[in-house]
Amino acid sequence: MRSHLLNDTTTEHYRRSVTEGVERVAAKLAATDRPFTGVTVDDLAPRIDAIDLDQPLRDTTAVLDELEDVYLRDAVYFHHPRYLAHLNCPVVIPAVLGEAVLSAVNSSLDTWDQSAGGTLIERKLIDWTAARIGLGPAADGVFTSGGTQSNLQALLLAREETKTDELTKLRVFASEVSHFSVQKSAKLLGLGPDAVVVVPVDHDKRMQTVALAHELERCAEAGLIPMAVVATAGTTDFGSIDPLPEIAGLCEQYGAWMHVDAAYGCGLLASRKYRHRIDGIERADSVTVDYHKSFFQPVSSSAVLVRDAATLRHATYHAEYLNPRRMVTERIPNQVDKSLQTTRRFDALKLWMTLRVMGADGIGALFDEVCDLAAEGWKLLAADPRYDVVVEPSLSTLVFRYIPAAVTDPAEIDRANLYARKALFASGDAVVAGTKVSGRHYLKFTLLNPETTTADISAVLDLIAGHAEQYLGESLDRAC
Repeated sequence: MRSHLLNDTTTEHYRRSVTEGVERVAAKLAATDRPFTGVTVDDLAPRIDAIDLDQPLRDTTAVLDELEDVYLRDAVYFHHPRYLAHLNCPVVIPAVLGEAVLSAVNSSLDTWDQSAGGTLIERKLIDWTAARIGLGPAADGVFTSGGTQSNLQALLLAREETKTDELTKLRVFASEVSHFSVQKSAKLLGLGPDAVVVVPVDHDKRMQTVALAHELERCAEAGLIPMAVVATAGTTDFGSIDPLPEIAGLCEQYGAWMHVDAAYGCGLLASRKYRHRIDGIERADSVTVDYHKSFFQPVSSSAVLVRDAATLRHATYHAEYLNPRRMVTERIPNQVDKSLQTTRRFDALKLWMTLRVMGADGIGALFDEVCDLAAEGWKLLAADPRYDVVVEPSLSTLVFRYIPAAVTDPAEIDRANLYARKALFASGDAVVAGTKVSGRHYLKFTLLNPETTTADISAVLDLIAGHAEQYLGESLDRAC
């Protein structure tokens, strides 16, 4: 069994095995003609249940054959231009190369004596991102597992910066279309059930600053503490960007921590064309970025940034076996000092490889392409009498609803849209997402693939209409 340990004596085995796996995946990608096979849980589960994990196959080729049957054949492939559903991007090759390197070396980024150069690379990327945001010379941050963890850590710092033990008095303000992790974080941080104040949005799904000002004033009059305002730069459902400069002004006026959830919109940091859409982000106290959403990185690759490095002390705990306090005076850089995680992958390497091969302009150009595509898609939807489109995109998301000419019952239209999404997924021809707007069911394109074209969008719209019409026809037949 020692022959399977990666070390100086098994490098040829490592090379052969990884090459065989890469060739298998490359062949699969080359042959994939749709984003999904349409396999069902009932079809796939018995195949996996039948595998006896206590009886190894003992052969890499046999294992890859089995993997083809239970995973590769039926995986949802985000690289396909008709995968239009969630915030999953196709990945760039330099980042995949970085993934292979970091997995083999297996550095853990918690302490210097486990990562050395990896620690400095991550710190360099944090400095680069903070400079792109404009947070100033005292900024710092750390890579995280994703936007949810970044939002949690940012709100932890905000809570501690209030310097109060009266947690029931703390209030967090977020728009009605902000990410669910805001409410989840408030609960994990021990805040009261009324801690999150939901602020209404305008027609463009942006936080109404007049309403925010009203809620902040009510908070002050009631003797409550405005702990934080969470502004969103790219909402999950609409890609909408809150008015950051106005929110920053209100945060300064009421002494609230300003957190910007830019998990989605962070791609604009590399954009030459649309960077101005997130002007005001430089005034934030903390920022969430998900490189694995709009920097075309494999999951996971994310970070939380702060304006004042000193605030990260609220996440610090010194363990004698790991990062004893004396290491601070010895200037030994341990990333665990500012992270909620201990053992942590060297995910920063993927972004490092991407920037060193492609450059920031290369990443930004790809993100600009999908933003341009969304603008063209909005024009198609706005001109198509079959569809109602909710809002003109700020990033690369389109939310819309099929509206049949002969049906006026909103509940029946809901069912037709739900059916169309389910039938499309079952066919494997395309994958789209769904959400609710004012209590009604809508469909959603999240466009993150520069290979997707307006022809793809038009074709998928025709497929959706066809499935919806089929449902409505069958429904009419049943009624008769």
